[in-house]
Amino acid sequence: MPYVNIKITREGATAVQKARLIAGVTELLREVLGKNPATTMVVIDEVETDNWGIGGETVTTRRARGS
Repeated sequence: MPYVNIKITREGATAVQKARLIAGVTELLREVLGKNPATTMVVIDEVETDNWGIGGETVTTRRARGS
């Protein structure tokens, strides 16, 4: 039973986009590894940019600076 956890910043991914991610990852696991889609679990966590850090600073700060 595959379990995939996708983490993205909370910046307006639509329900349609998230559904496409879930379907796409499920299909990829079926195609590449032969995993059963009925037992494949995909979870999408949306994280606030203040709670996501890269290189010692938040994504919010990096994006405000234009990096």
